[in-house]
Amino acid sequence: MFEYMGDRLSNALKNIRGMGRITEENISEAMREIRMALLEADVNYQVVKEFVTNVKEKALGLDVGKSLKPDELFIKIVKDELITLLGGNASFLVMDKNPTVVLLVGLQGSGKTTTSGKLANYVRKKHKKNPLLVACDVYRPAAIEQLKELGASLNIPVFTEGKINPCEIVSHALYFAKENQHDYVIIDTAGRLHIDENLMQELKDITNLAHPDETLLIIDAMMGQDAINVIKGFNENLGLTGTILTKLDGNTKGGVALSVRHLTNVPIKFVGDSEKLDGLSEFYPERMAERILDMGDIMSIAEKVENIISEDDATKQVARMKKGSYNLEDFLTNLKQIKKLGPLENILKMLPGARKMGLNSINIDPKQMAHIEAIILSMTPQERKHPELLKASRKTRISKGSGRPVEEINRLLKQFEEMKKMMKMMGNGNFKMPF
Repeated sequence: MFEYMGDRLSNALKNIRGMGRITEENISEAMREIRMALLEADVNYQVVKEFVTNVKEKALGLDVGKSLKPDELFIKIVKDELITLLGGNASFLVMDKNPTVVLLVGLQGSGKTTTSGKLANYVRKKHKKNPLLVACDVYRPAAIEQLKELGASLNIPVFTEGKINPCEIVSHALYFAKENQHDYVIIDTAGRLHIDENLMQELKDITNLAHPDETLLIIDAMMGQDAINVIKGFNENLGLTGTILTKLDGNTKGGVALSVRHLTNVPIKFVGDSEKLDGLSEFYPERMAERILDMGDIMSIAEKVENIISEDDATKQVARMKKGSYNLEDFLTNLKQIKKLGPLENILKMLPGARKMGLNSINIDPKQMAHIEAIILSMTPQERKHPELLKASRKTRISKGSGRPVEEINRLLKQFEEMKKMMKMMGNGNFKMPF
């Protein structure tokens, strides 16, 4: 997502490098590139027009101070305008009601049912809630079974009464939630292929009955400009409190994200960034703007790591790295933690300059990590702590145990020693980047 747009925006900035002042003449080509990049990314034409006008007005005539170069100043203006376009500040879920009721609505095929499971998983893990999923899609074949399977895989209860009136299901579910101390109720409703009167009336009836604290519209990010009309249609009838954009990990141009908030004033609260049930992330306009401009998203990486590695463990590992006592036992632990972060290439894409370094196109074969893990697991605890013990006979034994050739074991040990040296140098502040 956004990679093509980000590359075009980065190219646009090259035109003003080395200038002592930003003028209409030297930014005209950059503004043309930016306009084309946004339009080709399926951003609404009116949004593009306003964005380009605002950037141009703020950039023109600004003197470049000694501390800032023209391209640095220009990119700051572009970034600030992107943040404004994406909504300015992050918008978070209501969490303080007991029970908090969340109504999920959307068209058929937008990923509503899967998002219900992801959201339940999110509030339980991050906010320590006791969620209840409510199956109210009584029309789509297997929708109820799908939600039950999601609930079972997450160990989260699903309230269902089959294919009866959805309002009755909601009424009974709210009573069940109070009786069983469920403090977060997530209602998965039916969708249609398009907005129609019957769908809206059913959702209005559920709203009047449940008085939801959040009404969230699930939107497929690959939908394009039609998404704006869909959001306006639902918002006029139900009064949306936010949207969740799904399939942002797919081949989407990202134009919806840049158009939604500005044209509808409905905040984006979450984005679905993988098919896994933990693939739901809070939407931060500043972080998204930085990712578009290839500035990285270190905060999101830190949050992912925080959920897996405790501060105490991290402190101990840093101390071991500085001392040079980091061993294969530590490395094995880190490998297992990295696997929990999700696909490694997704993490690499969040690093600053990822596109420039070609990290956005890297595909890491999970089998490679599995091979490394198998080799290390075939060692004794003593060998992991003291790799220098690994002579020919031991390597032969490890090769047989892991099913990997001795050459691969030698390569791993060599790379590990090089990594260890680099870690020690970085820890002591002696490491310099080789460019």
